[in-house]
Amino acid sequence: MLDIRFCRALQVMMRLAIAAEEGSEVRSSTQFAEELSTNPSLVRKLLVPLHAEGLVICTKGRGGGARLGMPAEEITLADIYRCAVGDKPLWARSPDGEHVCMVAARTGEFFANLTAEAERAVLASLGDRTLADSVREIRALEPAHR
Repeated sequence: MLDIRFCRALQVMMRLAIAAEEGSEVRSSTQFAEELSTNPSLVRKLLVPLHAEGLVICTKGRGGGARLGMPAEEITLADIYRCAVGDKPLWARSPDGEHVCMVAARTGEFFANLTAEAERAVLASLGDRTLADSVREIRALEPAHR
């Protein structure tokens, strides 16, 4: 199902990449929440799979927080997407009903194939772009850079 997890995880990762460039690598969930107009709990939930995959390193306690686990040039948007979305499909299909016709009988299989194809295309597109590329694109959108 489409939701905001990927967008929010990408925002967190871009903010970490910029922080690393600025020399203030560690960001707390409270800092993220303020910067991204969300709550610290959501940020912490987003960080769990990113940490599990080594994309971020999290430390607890005073002065703790999150920082990139590897250079932004080595992290693809596909990596972030997989962490944010997990195994949830891009689209959800409607529940199976009575199979009274060919469409009802085969729609589930057809839709599963269609979703898998779309997911492969999304991952291929995201796999060609790195976190560093994304930060450069965001900076290019700033009025001062135009």
